[in-house]
Amino acid sequence: MMGSSVGIALAMATQAHTNEALEVRACFRVLGVRVDAVQIADVVAQMKEWIREKTGCHSIAATGMNGIVEAQHHPEFKQVLNATDLVVPDGMPLVWLGRRRGHVLPRRVYGPDLLLAFCEKTAGLGYRHFFYGAEKEPDVPERLAETLKNRFPGTIISGTYSRPLRSLGPEQEEEVISLISRAAPDVLWVGLGELRQVRWMHAHKDKLRVPVLVGVGAAFDLLSGRRRQAPLWMREHGLEWFFRLMQEPRRLWRRYLVYGAQFIAYLVLESLRLKNFDATGSSTREGTQSRQARI
Repeated sequence: MMGSSVGIALAMATQAHTNEALEVRACFRVLGVRVDAVQIADVVAQMKEWIREKTGCHSIAATGMNGIVEAQHHPEFKQVLNATDLVVPDGMPLVWLGRRRGHVLPRRVYGPDLLLAFCEKTAGLGYRHFFYGAEKEPDVPERLAETLKNRFPGTIISGTYSRPLRSLGPEQEEEVISLISRAAPDVLWVGLGELRQVRWMHAHKDKLRVPVLVGVGAAFDLLSGRRRQAPLWMREHGLEWFFRLMQEPRRLWRRYLVYGAQFIAYLVLESLRLKNFDATGSSTREGTQSRQARI
C-alpha cells in the first residue's frame, strides 16, 4: 500500500513538473519572425507531451541569424517560420536579443545539444527515432544513429534515410513520406540544412503521421563525426560562426559575412523606426501571450 502511494506521489510530481514546463510560452519578434523564448529542457518537455497526445504533426525549427535574414528576402519563408509550432533560438544573436527583451535565456537551443538531450532523457522509454538527412557523404544518418545507440543504450532507431542533394520529384517525395510513415517514428530528425529543412517540414507535415519533426541542421555532420565541432567556449560566446567559416569558407562566406552584415543593418533600421519588418497577417504573437491554442 505504501509503495503504491509513493508511486502515485512520484507520478503526480512528474506530471506537475511537466505541466510547469509546458505553461505559457513567452516569445519575441526578430524582424517580424516569432522566436520562442525557450530552453532545451522546455523543448524536450514539449516534445514528450506532443508524443503522448499524438494529436497531429508538430514541427520545431532551430534557427539563427541566417534564417531571420532569409525571411526578409523571401516573405513566403517568413510565413513558413511563423507557422512553425516552435521556433527556437539556435544562434547567440537571437539569445542576446531575447535577453534585451527581458527573457531569461541562459543558453541557446543548439540543435546538436537538443538532439543529445532528448535521447539522454528518453533512452529506454520506447521512443522511436528516424533520421532523415542529405547525402553529403555516404551513410551519415546511419553513422549518427549508430553513435546515439552506443551513447544512449535503449535508444530505438525506426529508420534512416539519406537523400541526394538535388531536388526530388513528386513521386520520389511520396515514396520518402511513405517510408517514414511506415517506420512509425515518434520523432523525425531532419538534417537538410537550416533553410531547406524548414521548408521541407512545412510542405510535408500534413502528410506525415509523426508526432514531432525537428530540424537540427548541422547536428548530423557534427554528431556523426563527419565535421569537427567548435570548442565549447566559442559556441557559448557567439563565435562558432568563425570556426565554421574557417572550415568551409567557400560554402559559408555568404551566410556569415553578407547575411551577418545585413542582419545588423536590418536591426539598426528597425531600431530607428526607418523600416517595419513586422510580418503582416502572420500568426506572430508578442511578449508573454499564451500559445496553448497552438500547442
